[in-house]
Amino acid sequence: MFGMDLPRWHAAVNDFPVALLIAAVLFDLAGWLLKRESLLWAGIWTLWGGVIGGWAAVILGLMAEEKIDHGEAIHDIMKAHQTWGIVTMCVFTAVLGWKLLRRFQVSGAEDKALKIVMVLGLAILVRVGQLGGKLVFEHAAGIPTTMMESEIQNREAGHHHEGGEGEEAEPHEHGDSAATHDSTPHTHVDPPGTPPHQH
Repeated sequence: MFGMDLPRWHAAVNDFPVALLIAAVLFDLAGWLLKRESLLWAGIWTLWGGVIGGWAAVILGLMAEEKIDHGEAIHDIMKAHQTWGIVTMCVFTAVLGWKLLRRFQVSGAEDKALKIVMVLGLAILVRVGQLGGKLVFEHAAGIPTTMMESEIQNREAGHHHEGGEGEEAEPHEHGDSAATHDSTPHTHVDPPGTPPHQH
């Protein structure tokens, strides 16, 4: 759909619930500290959005698992990413469910307990993000093997930079081989009054 496969849909969707869940925790804590009911309700609505979007991201991630080329290294990290992602969503879903059950009229002790649980959920969410980043940036998860091989060949071929603006430098190539430079000595003029000497 729209030229995107499941891994790309997962990548596109998962940023929104992360932002909403972080906002939910911050709004809830700010509302509690500042005694602002409007902030507390902002936390509730962002929690709703984060829970719905988070489960959508989890489902898309599970569906995308078998759609990407991967070996054992990616498989192990991907399983941990999935597991902690589900744990995160269970934590925030439990918080929302409890608030709904209590019709958002929780006692002081309940409210403090829920805040501790939400902060814990936020810490787990950070871990999920770390694992996701490791999959993409260290193991190129989601990039087809053929495309990765083509990219490796492209990088090995190097690339050219034109001289900087206002410079007359020749284009040079970056690659595996060391760049060659003009070794011709440069001449200079000594300032007036310099004693005779040799260069």
